[in-house]
Amino acid sequence: MKTSKILGGVALASLLLALPAFAQDAAAPAAEVIEEVASADTGATAWMLTSTMLVLLMIVPGIALFYGGLVRSKNILSVLTQVMGTFALLALLWVAYGYSLTFAGPTEGGLSAFIGDFSKFGLAGVTPDVLSGDIPELVFVCFQLSFAAITGTLILGGIAERMKFGAVMLFMALWFTFAYIPIAHMVWAGPGLFFGMGALDFAGGTVVHINSGVAALVAAIVLGPRLGFLKEPMAPHNLTFTFVGASLLWIGWFGFNAGSALNANGTAAVAFLNTILAPAAGALAWALGEKFLRGHASLLGAASGAVAGLVAITPAAGFSGVLGAIILGAVTSLVCLWAVVSLKARLKYDDSLDAFGIHGIGGIVGSIGTAIVAVPALGGYGAEGYDLGSQLVTQVSATVVTIIWSGVVTFVALLIVKAVMGLRVAESSETDGLDLSSHGERAYN
Repeated sequence: MKTSKILGGVALASLLLALPAFAQDAAAPAAEVIEEVASADTGATAWMLTSTMLVLLMIVPGIALFYGGLVRSKNILSVLTQVMGTFALLALLWVAYGYSLTFAGPTEGGLSAFIGDFSKFGLAGVTPDVLSGDIPELVFVCFQLSFAAITGTLILGGIAERMKFGAVMLFMALWFTFAYIPIAHMVWAGPGLFFGMGALDFAGGTVVHINSGVAALVAAIVLGPRLGFLKEPMAPHNLTFTFVGASLLWIGWFGFNAGSALNANGTAAVAFLNTILAPAAGALAWALGEKFLRGHASLLGAASGAVAGLVAITPAAGFSGVLGAIILGAVTSLVCLWAVVSLKARLKYDDSLDAFGIHGIGGIVGSIGTAIVAVPALGGYGAEGYDLGSQLVTQVSATVVTIIWSGVVTFVALLIVKAVMGLRVAESSETDGLDLSSHGERAYN
């Protein structure tokens, strides 16, 4: 009896000692399975969600306040309404078919160099567990949604104070479908024409700024000038709003540029630093240029110079060294100052809030200048074997095609809208102000 108890105790002790090993062996297959299933990088995901929120901050309220302060007091609500309406419309269209046509589709053949397909229509198949690189694809969808939405709102600066709200909405839907989506696909999607050519556009010099700036210019010309343009004062009614809006733009631009690294890494850090330096140089350059031309430096000038510097560094944010970023920001700011002060006056087009003068011109200089500041010998981060000559040709090619594509699509879209519902409000409505005539309310009593 004693012997059986002893043997039973020994067996029980052996079993207890063996349990950890059994548990380890039993868990091993499950661990191997877990390792085989890709999972999102939580740090990268958190950074990309933060970056998306920063870009959204640029739109409502950033662009809304920046543009709203620049118009006359009788039109501020119309600008705010157009910004919010454009954002809401393009967000819905992006989820419906924009993302699919931009980033889905075959990798080669057919029209893959110019457009995607409808395989992810309505985000079909884009579930929470599907990854895009190190982050959930849904996060990438949200980040790119913010880019599409802000691009449309930038155009509003060229058409402010005279276009029907319904016409704005219809135009935005057409322009988004036939201008933004194809250019974004060509530049950022793997099978895209300019992506394959090696065009450098880190965060949207062609896709966002040239695209929207050219559209604003064409729309301004087609619409015609505001009543009283070059005959009566049309000064900004609230530069405090414009300053706050510009500040929100600068803060949000860190998500715009550094977020385009699509990860929390060294490239994001480079883009982040450049997003401080280029607009800083741009603000000071514009102020100095204004002092030389007009005898004083203004708040509006400094804010405009900062935005010009931000536009300039956008395509080069992850490719430029610090010295290149400073020079690119300063040079672009001075070129934009010339466009706003001299070019617009000479050609007499009414780009109401200088969307073309800053975003279009700044995007062109920044896109082409990216080839220069990316040169490794100049402190840039171009790839091994970088060739300045061939890169310049590629950058110019992407820039020219974007200008032509956006210009033609904008012109045709405006003709369609004009035929359907007309473009401009009545003269009496424009005189009364769009706040009251289009939206039935006043910003100020």
